[in-house]
Amino acid sequence: MSSISGTLFRVSTFGESHGPGVGVVLDGCPAGISINQEELQAELNRRKPGQSHLTTPRQEPDTIEILSGVFEGKSLGTPIAMMVRNVDNRSKDYQSFSQIYRPSHADFTYHAKYGHRTPHGGGRASVRETIGRVAAGAIAKQILREELGIETIAWVESVGVIDSQSLKNPPQTRDQVDSNLIRCPNEIAAKKMIALVEEARSKKDSVGGTIGVIVRGVPPGLGDPVFDKLEADFAKASLSIPACKGFESGSGFEGTRLFGSQHNDEFIPAKAQKQNPTAGLPAPSVETRTNLSGGIQGGISNGMPIICRLAFKPTATISQAQTSVNEKGESVTLEAKGRHDPCVLPRAVPIVEAVFNLVLMDAYLRQRGAMPEWWLRYKRNREV
Repeated sequence: MSSISGTLFRVSTFGESHGPGVGVVLDGCPAGISINQEELQAELNRRKPGQSHLTTPRQEPDTIEILSGVFEGKSLGTPIAMMVRNVDNRSKDYQSFSQIYRPSHADFTYHAKYGHRTPHGGGRASVRETIGRVAAGAIAKQILREELGIETIAWVESVGVIDSQSLKNPPQTRDQVDSNLIRCPNEIAAKKMIALVEEARSKKDSVGGTIGVIVRGVPPGLGDPVFDKLEADFAKASLSIPACKGFESGSGFEGTRLFGSQHNDEFIPAKAQKQNPTAGLPAPSVETRTNLSGGIQGGISNGMPIICRLAFKPTATISQAQTSVNEKGESVTLEAKGRHDPCVLPRAVPIVEAVFNLVLMDAYLRQRGAMPEWWLRYKRNREV
């Protein structure tokens, strides 16, 4: 079950990085939803390799094939199966070190768990597995935008020690993010980040950093108390992304430096009651003066923008000589070949957006099913 996620909007990904292809089966998509295949492809194009000299040079078109669940551009309500075929998987690049465990990679742990592993690429641990999530996330994005007015934007917040400080002034549009190769909305910081990634590549090394994400238009009421808190679902989805090692919601760890009087988000009347689509819900339409909670309180969305930050480690596979151990338990020197990202962050941006949209879509369907009156009031007020 480790490759299945979601309660009502369920995704199951399949495939390995050097197999025939990778993909996803999406179950629970409502019938009659318009599926824009061009928009799906655009999301995959933002994720695919070979975009620039800052990413792996592997050349994959990542062309999406919709195998089932869609007819004449609309969902049938049955499982939607989508696939991307691998066309540039050079398995021979891995043959010389196929019996060696790459440091900080999943080679050893997969072998320890299953007793058998693929030595080519990263197998299921490869970032190519996320193709299915991005494709399914693109469908979730379309539904959330049309039915709730939700927009999710992620960006590169920091690379190494270079911080853009964009969390204090999040980007308003995706164009701001995609205006440069590193996908950082702060142009000054972006130039420094690009130089650092180029330096890492020249040294056969890699560098990590953080990704910020903001979700606007989320109505209050999504998410559930205790075990299924909204930020808990975001955290699990985020930490399931390859190379993601940390997650913060709202003020995160910085909030520990404040007193409660400084950290509490005071409630105020909504600035535009008539235009606020949450008007008419059981609770009054309110806003908060600050947003250190990051749009979530008690595990439930409060109507303010959701703000989170994710930490990504440096790419594990590098070309420098490193000490490791082979499958016989012998100490060896590893000089890994192949094509790898010197920094995963630019390509991780659309992946982060996708998993956030998948979590929100599942939370939306759960809320809509458990409380139909919530949905009816919300729909009526949006139409007004």
